[in-house]
Amino acid sequence: MSHYKIATIIGSLRKDSFNRKLADAIVKLAPAEFSFKLIPIDDLPLYNQDDDTNQTEPVKRFKAEILKSNGLLFVTPEYNRSIPGVLKNAIDHASRPYGQSVWAGKPAGILGVSIGASGTAMAQQHLRNVLAYLDVPTLGQPEAFIQVKEGLFDDNGNIGPASKNFLQNWMDRYVAWVDRHGC
Repeated sequence: MSHYKIATIIGSLRKDSFNRKLADAIVKLAPAEFSFKLIPIDDLPLYNQDDDTNQTEPVKRFKAEILKSNGLLFVTPEYNRSIPGVLKNAIDHASRPYGQSVWAGKPAGILGVSIGASGTAMAQQHLRNVLAYLDVPTLGQPEAFIQVKEGLFDDNGNIGPASKNFLQNWMDRYVAWVDRHGC
């Protein structure tokens, strides 16, 4: 069986982010042949097309990590009914200069958690639109619009019993998706 390297991109910079906690917990549900690496986005400058011919070291590092991956896992909050600016900034950097995107063909999964009842449904939809343009095949079902509730995580930061079956099913489908589209 192959080994898959998955680039994990969290759309939140907050130290105690629920989405960071979700990313840390859900990767424990993956099989051993999947390894997940958090790819930082907090050091990326604001995207400016003038810099396309002289990208900064953090941008080069970010792009190299995406290139080395066999798949992508996006875990994002929802800000004002869309994706956070830091996530869009990271996506823009890795798609430029025009014709040199590192995203194309990388299979992706999208998750998100919020205190709101609809979870991160709008952010995920907006992210799907961006990824579709960038030729990123994105897992469509099951969708995971997760609300922060008692029991989502256990005392050790793992997925709690009330959510484990649903999120295990999501991970199983994601694993099959990456295996089918694997780079």
